[in-house]
Amino acid sequence: MTKDLFNRHITPACEYCAIGQEASNKEKVLCPKKGIVTPDYHCWRFRYDPLKRQPKKPVRQEFAAEDFSF
Repeated sequence: MTKDLFNRHITPACEYCAIGQEASNKEKVLCPKKGIVTPDYHCWRFRYDPLKRQPKKPVRQEFAAEDFSF
């Protein structure tokens, strides 16, 4: 799990950039270098901040009783 959070080879996005800040409407990112941008935008000043990244939740599987019988 921690390997996924701190992987240095992730796709850059302003959503989890150390420089940008989340806007009040949570649909945009406030960047001091580029201004107001979309969360999936990125520039050459991108700095990864693992604490801003929210990993996707795992898919929950539903099991039935017959799944555990022989």
